[in-house]
Amino acid sequence: MELFKYMEMYDYEQVVVCQDKQSGLKAIIAIHDTTLGPALGGTRMWTYESEEAAFEDALRLAKGMTYKNAAAGLNLGGGKTVIIGDPRKDKNEAMFRAFGRFIQGLNGRYITAEDVGTTVEDMDLVYQETDFVTGISPAFGSSGNPSPVTAYGVYVGMKAAAKEAFGDDSLEGKRVAVQGVGNVAYTLCRHLHEEGAKLIVTDINKQAVQRAVEEFGAEAVNTEDIYRVDCDIYSPCALGATVNDETIPQFKAKVIAGAANNQLKETRHGDIIQEMGIVYAPDYVINSGGVINVADELLGYNRERALKKVETIYDSISTIFEISKRDQIPTYVAADRMAEERIETMRKSRKQFLSNGMNILSRGR
Repeated sequence: MELFKYMEMYDYEQVVVCQDKQSGLKAIIAIHDTTLGPALGGTRMWTYESEEAAFEDALRLAKGMTYKNAAAGLNLGGGKTVIIGDPRKDKNEAMFRAFGRFIQGLNGRYITAEDVGTTVEDMDLVYQETDFVTGISPAFGSSGNPSPVTAYGVYVGMKAAAKEAFGDDSLEGKRVAVQGVGNVAYTLCRHLHEEGAKLIVTDINKQAVQRAVEEFGAEAVNTEDIYRVDCDIYSPCALGATVNDETIPQFKAKVIAGAANNQLKETRHGDIIQEMGIVYAPDYVINSGGVINVADELLGYNRERALKKVETIYDSISTIFEISKRDQIPTYVAADRMAEERIETMRKSRKQFLSNGMNILSRGR
């Protein structure tokens, strides 16, 4: 790939290639933008088909974190790491400690955390070499499992979407179809049940479905039927790309709000559901509770403070709806615009500050 051309096209700041022969470490750290603060983004370990594919994934994910952190109101930029290797058999202590030394060498420009293929235990090894890591064990002052906080953010964001669609943010009596009942979705279901929502659930894990049926009185349906059920809200909490050409004609929901990443298979699907009058809460905003939670660790973790910040997801989703109506654009575009406007405001502020400083120095000569 033409790396510099790609970086210039999407305004990336830095790409760091790391290798440690002894441990087998091959890592790519991509820093997209640090206008709002140091770049924060997790470390993914994956068996990529090629080095080019690994570079593309690191760059794509880093840019996504810039938008996610900006939309979440965090004073953090976007970055991401990918480690090339099989997370089931290629990990070793030396690898993650070597990786930690590379992060330390960036002197705080990039802060990492766990992601697909990495664990809290891996981040604990990174922590042996650098302070610029979050999502470590609670024994080291971390926040622990982020799933409950992510779920809480989805819950409050869903309430904002309900208000937009129905004129009231109460979820009592609303029929919510939850696709996937993993760690995040289970806690989301608990919040919904406690408010009096009616749950319809599906998952390939039958035990997870049964637990939701027994504990929350949920109605279980087959995986292929979740799109067509009679519901008010469709909540994708498992695979991405479930809003697509096949599923959209089946939707009866007035709202799409869930924890899954990359819910739109293609951006044009966001245009289609907008035209249908379906209220869509953009995924990277509504599911940002996890990153908000780990970001609080940088201040010395305080759960109450973190949850207060997560509650602002309600306001962020509401703002996206306002921008969507103001500019007559789909909500997925409005989410990007909200993030871009915040970054651009900070850039202009910095330029003005520097300009004023130069003028003062010039007058002093």
